[in-house]
Amino acid sequence: MTKKQRALAIVQRLIEIYPMSECSLEYDEAYRLLIAVRLAAQCTDARVNTVTPILFQKFPTLQSLADATVDQVAEIVHPCGLYRSKAKDIVACCKMLVEQYDGKVPDTLEELLKLPGVGRKTANLIVGDVYGKPAVVTDTHCIRLCGRFGLTDSKVPVKVEMDLWKLLPPEESNDFCHRLVYFGRDRCTARSPQCEGCPLADLCKKVGVNIPKKAAGKKSTAKKTAAAVGR
Repeated sequence: MTKKQRALAIVQRLIEIYPMSECSLEYDEAYRLLIAVRLAAQCTDARVNTVTPILFQKFPTLQSLADATVDQVAEIVHPCGLYRSKAKDIVACCKMLVEQYDGKVPDTLEELLKLPGVGRKTANLIVGDVYGKPAVVTDTHCIRLCGRFGLTDSKVPVKVEMDLWKLLPPEESNDFCHRLVYFGRDRCTARSPQCEGCPLADLCKKVGVNIPKKAAGKKSTAKKTAAAVGR
């Protein structure tokens, strides 16, 4: 089986496991998804989904966020961590959307990447989820799982993205990345992937390799401690 054949088989298997796929961040307007993704950096989607309703109640329009101060936004987004830098990017991004894009979120990677706080992951998510175009969102789940599946040898997001563009059907690329998030949370977790009985085990290059070095180190330390107590 070639790498592309394995990729196609994984795509189909994930469709069977997760017939429906969508972004786990809650939003009702494109600019709000931009903001939610920025807040999600080093923060869970679940927490972001509790913070954004408060933010958008206080600042219900793009213009109101563009007019807000960084301190006002930072106070609300504080639970998401890195709150000052996130607040700064949010205000600057909203200002730019109002002043240079007539309040409309761009629909191309090139234009999206000009916005403050927007990287390739965010830009691809907007292009795929909002505008329905082919997109590859290389978040932590995507990078980890595609490495385990043998679809990429890199952990660098842009390199993983380029590798996947060569393997995935364009029309399935965006949903594939969402399904990887589901699978990464449900079964193939970072700390203890559940390889036994995994529905993708026959397509995985690293099945059974499920004890990270840190965990192994902790286990070894625990044994030493137990031995010392025994003395």
